[in-house]
Amino acid sequence: MGHHHDHDDDKFDEQGNTRPTGTNYIATDQSEDGVDRRGFLRCMAWAGTATVWGITGGVPKSFAMSRLPFLTDTERKSIFFAQVSDSHIGFSKEANKDVTATLREAVNKLNALPQSPAFVLHTGDITQLAKPEEFDTANEVLKGIKSDRVFYVPGEHDVATDNGASYLQRYGKGTVGGGWHSFDHTGVHFIGLVNVLNLKAGGLGTLGAEQITWLKKDVARLSSSTPIVLFAHVPLWTVYPAWGWGTDDSEQALALLKRFGSVTVLNGHIHQIMQKVEGNITFHTAMSTAFPQPTPGTAPAPGPMKVEPEKLKSVLGITNVTFIPGRSTLAVVDATLSGLPPAFEAASHEAMMKRQTARAAAPLGPNEIGIDNFNFTPPTLTVRTGTKVTWINNDDVPHLIVNIQNKFRQSPVLDTDQKFSAILTKAGTYDYFCSLHPKMQGKIIVT
Repeated sequence: MGHHHDHDDDKFDEQGNTRPTGTNYIATDQSEDGVDRRGFLRCMAWAGTATVWGITGGVPKSFAMSRLPFLTDTERKSIFFAQVSDSHIGFSKEANKDVTATLREAVNKLNALPQSPAFVLHTGDITQLAKPEEFDTANEVLKGIKSDRVFYVPGEHDVATDNGASYLQRYGKGTVGGGWHSFDHTGVHFIGLVNVLNLKAGGLGTLGAEQITWLKKDVARLSSSTPIVLFAHVPLWTVYPAWGWGTDDSEQALALLKRFGSVTVLNGHIHQIMQKVEGNITFHTAMSTAFPQPTPGTAPAPGPMKVEPEKLKSVLGITNVTFIPGRSTLAVVDATLSGLPPAFEAASHEAMMKRQTARAAAPLGPNEIGIDNFNFTPPTLTVRTGTKVTWINNDDVPHLIVNIQNKFRQSPVLDTDQKFSAILTKAGTYDYFCSLHPKMQGKIIVT
């Protein structure tokens, strides 16, 4: 069995980022048949939407999506479920002014499938700001899916305002801790993990010791021939750590699954299709139903990416997964809302060219810190004792300011153009970060 190593040196640049050029990067670790068995890492835009992907013996295998209406009786009785991710209900910026409409279109696309999914997995960021009315709207749309049930895990946006209390009140029944849970369906064991709570400054997503201990107990009773599907919001493999696209303690969790012959990991968060295969584990990230994000290396920072209206639906979509008894892996079908092949690379390039000519952020006043492109400007600010410091969010996404030393209260969730101020009454160093995007860090020196 293969071992999962997030930080193989030949797959990362000096900052620890995969795909350092921003192109479709495949690390070379080929066997005699020419197949890269450890580093099959690629943005799946080239695959289009008419192909179902599976991995047999480490080799990518596909069959036409047009075959789905002609499944055999055995195949029709097999698992057929769907993944929806990153709906961001409540978002209304330039990248997509009507995310409810595109979520509804995703539901319609699911309902038009030749086989109704047995259930749906939502891999987080149901809402933009975890407001009750946002959850209500999402629930109203998602209950239109012709399926028995929707299973959820939270994204960081769903837990931003109250550390997940509202999320758990709605979706926590039958879950443990911060919302993790498992269930069985037709011989496959599904595990929903939560990696968006208690994030640390400078870190990635995190599972935590309590959840990993629970996972160990959960899988201990299972036969090693049981297919496993793991789903969580932030990728459980290191996609692009400079943007926080990974999970710090994922290796500990994945080590518990090495004995299983088939493990499929489904994630969201990055709003685009990427896939990687290492040994017995297939990793897959899904498109958003709300807005795209740039491909790694093509932009100074992640965040909502505005594309031409006629191209938006080619970078939003859903994922359908089948399991055929007797085969070792799941087959994954990604479908855009437009029905056309995904177009992330082209959209990223066009969006970045336009961003270069876009209006610059307003100039900052004295003792102000701007939040723009997932960075604090200036990164270090020096002020005198008693100074009032103000943060201004110029991004299209929310941020939440937390002082590591707890010398000032944390901010509320700051949406676009909102401000937060703190009066710093004692001399010293104040380190702070965004608890939603913990790679964002800053420092204030009070003299």
